[in-house]
Amino acid sequence: MRISPNSDADKNARKAAEFVELAKALDYKVADTVVQERYPDRKYNVGSGKAREVAILARDLKATQVIFYDPLSTSQIYNISKLCGEAGAACKVIDRFQLILDIFAERATTHRSKLQVELARLRYELPSAKMLIALSKKEERAGWGGLGDYEDSYEQDIKKRISRIETELAKADLEEEARRLYRHKRGFFMISLAGYTNAGKSTLFNALVDENAESKDMFFTTLIPKTRALEFGKRKILLTDTVGFIEDLPHFLVDAFRSTLEGIYFSDMILLVVDFSEPADHIRDKLITCHETLWEKGTSNIITVLNKSELVSKKEQKQKLEELEHLILNPVFISAKNKTGLDKLLLEIDRNLPQPVVRTISLPNTKAGASALSWFYENGIVDEILYGKYMTFEFCATDDVMAKTDDVLKKAEEKGVAC
Repeated sequence: MRISPNSDADKNARKAAEFVELAKALDYKVADTVVQERYPDRKYNVGSGKAREVAILARDLKATQVIFYDPLSTSQIYNISKLCGEAGAACKVIDRFQLILDIFAERATTHRSKLQVELARLRYELPSAKMLIALSKKEERAGWGGLGDYEDSYEQDIKKRISRIETELAKADLEEEARRLYRHKRGFFMISLAGYTNAGKSTLFNALVDENAESKDMFFTTLIPKTRALEFGKRKILLTDTVGFIEDLPHFLVDAFRSTLEGIYFSDMILLVVDFSEPADHIRDKLITCHETLWEKGTSNIITVLNKSELVSKKEQKQKLEELEHLILNPVFISAKNKTGLDKLLLEIDRNLPQPVVRTISLPNTKAGASALSWFYENGIVDEILYGKYMTFEFCATDDVMAKTDDVLKKAEEKGVAC
């Protein structure tokens, strides 16, 4: 890891620790870490002496991967790989961006997520395509990087494949948008869990919907969004667990997973989950990363869920809250693991969502009336029905659904159903 001179030492230490956790997310065993303070070197990113030291260390430790924190150009990967080969190290050289991409590739299980990962990988390779061709033609290291001989058509092949994937994903995005609109029409509120990776989103998701979704102390446990129904009071809610944010997430990865993030942007509310047991400066940096991503679309209806609060004293909770007040909207202290504070969270959700409208409905107790009743069940919440000559009930729904009830009743009347 190369750090810039005069940079924040504590922030560098946090980045280094996070870097190690990323490697562990792929079950890599970190044999050693090397840090150099200097400005970037054009040939190796680190200094030439440090690059040779890394190559020798990789050989001695029998490392299979050498991972750089900073993004490496194609020529830098080539030059460092060449040094490692000369030192007798049989290893692959990648950077943090490639590591994150590999994590996403391992976690992708659906056809759509696999396409998104492939799109990110192709966009990552595209700027380097011409350089890869030039390096392969040098014949200094045949088959460098396991890519074989390149032809001049390689760049065009990448562009064509990107275009095909973008077209296929665009169709999937239209289907997802139609699904969101359908759910809204049915009276559901859409709430998304968001936050820095490993903040406890999946644990909270499980606690709220009584689910057993995978939850591990590991980065990017959730890659494919999961949506479940959450009902309380007079509300119908769909809660979605989403992929976690991370500082300096590669732009090509953000672009490829844009449709996944759109689900967050179009939510009625976002529960921004924070690991409140961490030091205040760590929380600040992670909140800034989250807000920069969320505010891109002007999202404002946010509840900040301060998770793992059982690990923080009341005095420390107050101090952190005061220090981070400008970054924390509508705070709620919880422990997702111990399932404490969830009642307060649900009350805060209810307070911040648009209030549902309640109307008394009467339908004749006939076959035609029962047919009309099914619409009310599908589009809102029907309270206990009083049966007699008429079926009378309290109907609770969103404003847009309630605006359609008169049309439903009118059509029912035209079919001979008096209301």
